[in-house]
Amino acid sequence: MQTKKPTLKIPPQNIEAEQTVLGSILIDKNAIHKIADVLEEHDFYSPAHEEIFKAIIELYIKHQPIDIATVANALKESGRLKDVGGSGYLAELTNLVTTAAHADHYAQIVKEKKVLRDLIKTSAEITESAFDPGEDVESLLDSIEQRILNISQSSLTKNFVHIKDELKGAYERIEKLHAGGEGMRGVPTGFPKLDNILSGLQKSDLIILGARPSLGKTSMALDIMRHAALVAKIPVGFFSLEMSREQVIDRIISAESQVPLWEIRTGKIRDDVEFQMIQSSLDRLSEAHIYIEDTPSMNILQMRSMARRLQVEHGLGLIVVDYLQLITPRTNSDNTVQQITEISRGLKALARELKTPVLALSQLSRDIDKRDYGGGPKLSDLRDSGSIEQDADVVMFISRKDRGGQDVLPEEQGIATIHVAKHRNGPIGSLQLRFDQDFATFKSIDTHRELPPDIF
Repeated sequence: MQTKKPTLKIPPQNIEAEQTVLGSILIDKNAIHKIADVLEEHDFYSPAHEEIFKAIIELYIKHQPIDIATVANALKESGRLKDVGGSGYLAELTNLVTTAAHADHYAQIVKEKKVLRDLIKTSAEITESAFDPGEDVESLLDSIEQRILNISQSSLTKNFVHIKDELKGAYERIEKLHAGGEGMRGVPTGFPKLDNILSGLQKSDLIILGARPSLGKTSMALDIMRHAALVAKIPVGFFSLEMSREQVIDRIISAESQVPLWEIRTGKIRDDVEFQMIQSSLDRLSEAHIYIEDTPSMNILQMRSMARRLQVEHGLGLIVVDYLQLITPRTNSDNTVQQITEISRGLKALARELKTPVLALSQLSRDIDKRDYGGGPKLSDLRDSGSIEQDADVVMFISRKDRGGQDVLPEEQGIATIHVAKHRNGPIGSLQLRFDQDFATFKSIDTHRELPPDIF
């Protein structure tokens, strides 16, 4: 009987993908922006590719050009050029690719292969530890959990910053705000009273806007987005998980043109004047940097990837998500609170990573319908709240007496109260806006003088 010789297994790797990544960077100076935050030098299986990528990153950090000549020179100066195959191999890498359009896709393949290699290595170490633990089982399990966690977080880099390095920028920012007079530090919402409380939507903040169905969450979000893009000239990314992009655009056109939404949806435009109003709004909107994604089921990682790319390509200044509970959780769990917690933390991480405000809409629980109108919604009314109120820097609610099943005066029809129930770095308060049903838009209520926020 012949004994079967053991087959030698080659660790997971994809040399072609590694070559494509490197070739893409060498032919397109912008490709590195898609790859630098995905891959690290040790993610490459080939030692030569690891050295080439290391040289590329060194140039990238120094803000120097990246091409065959500069990379070859960097490798030559460090005595590594011959080890990687010389300038000829760098030229060969560029000949293997015709476009850098899919560089991020191949980078993900390289990353996945590295994760698999890490899992194999860690699994072997875990098996060895289980045979000879040398510690109690609980400590061993904790150690194993940490090793697996380290693999999942391997692409994250965290660096402490000395406060001295930030103080000059802080002073210049304060000085600029003081000189400006208005004190607007963040993205303006278009509602003066709301901006009076928040000083705009701040960078790295997660802002939650909650309301029961049909009270105007999406309308208010679109109003803020429209003002940011058209007036403040800020690029905005809108993730529409509930409505199609056609529905979103119809709403934007109606609000901007002041032609009733129903007429736009049905095509029953009354006269040439309204057609001209629509055309004028289209001219203005075509110049706005508004980017809409209407895929109905997206997880937080997919959203992060798309937002990150939008940031690189267009300088993203605001992200809007409609709405939080429709984001697909990555964990298969029956615990809805746990899933929402994962999502809210992911949105906060996105805001911090891109240093841009994230405005996320949220449903409220039905319990609010059982209470009297009173002081409006509470933080505990956030549906499946979990950590939403913890992760959020700002929480706002919309309430309307005329939609609460109560008798209201004629002048109270369409009046919405915006409650700023949480403001991590400033005052809380409330203000009133008028909702115009015809155009699905909110408008400020004219007053003789600007009142300070009502603190409650």
